[in-house]
Formats: sequence, structure tokens, C-alpha cells
Amino acid sequence: MVNCNGALVESNAIIGTGNRGFLFGDAVFETIKIRNGKVLFLEDHYFRLMATMRIVRMEIPMNFTMEYLEAQVLLTVKVNHCENAARARITVFRNEGGLYLPETNAISFVIQVFPIEVKDYVIKTLSCEVDLYKDFHIAKHLLSTLKTANKMMYITGSIFAKENDLQNCLLLNEEKNVVEALQGNVFMLMGNTLITPPISDGCLNGVMRKNILAIAKTLDGIEVLEKSISPFDLQKADELFITNVIQGIQPITKYRKKEYLSTLANRLVQKLNAKIEGS
Repeated sequence: MVNCNGALVESNAIIGTGNRGFLFGDAVFETIKIRNGKVLFLEDHYFRLMATMRIVRMEIPMNFTMEYLEAQVLLTVKVNHCENAARARITVFRNEGGLYLPETNAISFVIQVFPIEVKDYVIKTLSCEVDLYKDFHIAKHLLSTLKTANKMMYITGSIFAKENDLQNCLLLNEEKNVVEALQGNVFMLMGNTLITPPISDGCLNGVMRKNILAIAKTLDGIEVLEKSISPFDLQKADELFITNVIQGIQPITKYRKKEYLSTLANRLVQKLNAKIEGS
């Protein structure tokens, strides 16, 4: 069952051929993790969704409060029997009508939930080899930082990764700086300095990125910087890792001939789980 504008319906009954998300990618979304019947990082997700809707000029309904969306997510989780651990996606799309110029800025939403096996954040010990994806570049503008339904670069990049036996790829902006990975933000440890690209470079304004930055700033002996990362920096780094709200932190184990540690990543995951447990 999925949640369509507050009504629980069968998943094959909600998307028509006039849907603007389907026709034009005129949709935004949030991917959320549920643990023990609780939405993690609720405020971060809610305010990012509201900001995104304003930027793309979608109308925000009066009832679209944080409490309302939380209740709708948890209702959908409950009816699908996955309160222990789940991944939820809230998709908001402009209502039907018009071509590039919409007839209305009113919106509808759909909430989908999927059970996941692990409710806590853990460091996966599997190999995660990456390389650069150079076919397309991320533009350094505000739209690149939003979670919109236009993800063709990430789809083609994922196909490229599979074809080349890679577990992920790193994306570049127009200035050929590393911006993010296919499935999340990227962090680099060089000595005692933890670096992640600034939002102005075009990376996603990630919820987990925000929380890892905050946690890292509390660690003794670690300097935290938001600055551009050159591909040449990658082979001088001690650690590389990817962050998103579902997996938490995924260490990169290899980039070309360079292999990496995951010492800081393990420290951060421990702090992350402690923060969630205490919230």
C-alpha cells in the first residue's frame, strides 16, 4: 500500500499518463529512514523539502506541517508492517496540466515505504571501489543541490559503474572538481583534516552530510573544512567515504590503485548511532 494525498491505496492506482513527474520530471522527493517507529532527522528532512518546494515554485498546502507529514509516513509504515526498520520516499509532484508551463502550482504527494534489514548504522566491510564518471558534469547552481526527479546523470552513472565492476562513481562539476558520489555526499580525510565539497560546488544539500559535519566538529584532533576537492587529491587521501540517510557512512575501499582506511568512518558511525539513540 502507498499513501496518496493521505489516502492508502494500491500502488498501481496512483500515476496517470498526465502526471507531470512522469512527463517532465516535475517532482521533488525526500528519502527517509524509519527506526523503531520513528522518523530519523525529521526536522532536517521537512525543512529541506519545504525549501525545495519553494525554490521550484510549488504551492505548499496549509496542512503540510511537519506533524502532518510525520503522521502520514508513520501511517504508511504501519500499514505495511515495517515499523522496525524502513526506507520511505515522499514524492511531491505538480498537478496535471500544461506543457513546460504548468496550469497550476498545486501539488499532490505519494509516500512509498520499503522494509530494510538493518535499523542501526553499520560500516559495511564489503569492497567499495570507485572511479570518476566523466560523461556528464554537475552544474554549479542551486537546482543541482535539490532532490528533484531529474536523475538521468545518476542513472547513466550507475550503469557505467556496473559495466566497469565498480560499486560507485564520483561525479565532477564543470570545473572538474569532485562533487559527490552517485548515492550520496563524499568526504575525504587527509591527515587530520576532514574535507567535503561546499554546496556552492553543486553537491546535494544532504541531510546526512549536515549531521556528519556536526558530529565531526565535536571530535578532538579533527579539523573540518568545506572546500573543493580535486581528483588529484583523492590519491593523497587517507580515507574516503560516502554518506546518505539510509546507509549512514559507506567507506570507499579503493580508487584506481589507491586503497583506503576506515578508522574515522568507524568513529563517526559510533557517534551517529549514539546521537540517534539519545534523541
